[in-house]
Amino acid sequence: MIVVFGSLNMDLVMAVPALPRPGETVLCPSYRVLPGGKGNNQAVAAARAGGAVRLFGRVGPDGFGEALRGNLVANGIADGDLRTAEAPTGCAAITVDPHGENAIAVASGANLEVRATDVPDTVLIPGGHLVTQMEVPAEENWAVLRRAKAAGMHTVLNLAPAPIPTPALTAALRETVDILVVNELEAAALACGLDEDPASVDAATLCCRLTDALRVVCVMTLGGRGVLACDGDRLWSVGTLPVTVVDTTGAGDTFTGALVAALDAGEPLPLALSWAATAAALACCGHGAQDSMPHASQIRTFQANMPPVSKLPVE
Repeated sequence: MIVVFGSLNMDLVMAVPALPRPGETVLCPSYRVLPGGKGNNQAVAAARAGGAVRLFGRVGPDGFGEALRGNLVANGIADGDLRTAEAPTGCAAITVDPHGENAIAVASGANLEVRATDVPDTVLIPGGHLVTQMEVPAEENWAVLRRAKAAGMHTVLNLAPAPIPTPALTAALRETVDILVVNELEAAALACGLDEDPASVDAATLCCRLTDALRVVCVMTLGGRGVLACDGDRLWSVGTLPVTVVDTTGAGDTFTGALVAALDAGEPLPLALSWAATAAALACCGHGAQDSMPHASQIRTFQANMPPVSKLPVE
């Protein structure tokens, strides 16, 4: 069982000729209203990748909230674990340029009312996976992660958006997280908080140092250069699936959801990384965070085209 604790947003997506600079207004002909939020995205990605998923979060008493509930049900996830907040449903404004790069502003809304107590003890099952992100209050994340870890679950944190690194953050990660998923910017921010100079080492070395310092399995996504993962004894490198990038929105969430789906199904880490990297690449082939998230059958078909996973020396 996969339990996702996190955010739900409605995304307003605009395809623009160029990302706006400070003070600049960029016109585009239209926009689309699409389900999003990192918790929501990762839950849907995990479900489409074959996982049995429950999502705990909050939406507002509005049309966006009702639409998000309906979207969960359409993806095989019951909406009964969501609570209705007093605040409006979270909303994100997303601009996407012709190269697939994006800029995102998020109004948190109901996500700020999410509480660890929304998750009952009965769903924290030994051997299952709890997945969290950083779009809900951090202290609620740490509270539910501690409970899950004490119950014997595997705890997964996607440290996005990256918080300001502090000693308290470092301590919380060491105490509560088994698998940490970060991109290069998030890894660099963490390294600075650990008195490391990320500019002085390559990505593989940084991944290993974060694993050692935080006592986690560190999974570092590198965009078009693939993925690294260190479990302390081994360092794995995963290449990329050649695709034509349309929109990178949601690719990271797809990776995390698919990774956890594979791990929850009992796959070893190298195969789970390959499965997740394939899913993330396919998610870049369409617009929006969820519309292009692949199903398990698609991932299985295209995974055959992935380069083999490499084992590297631990730095």
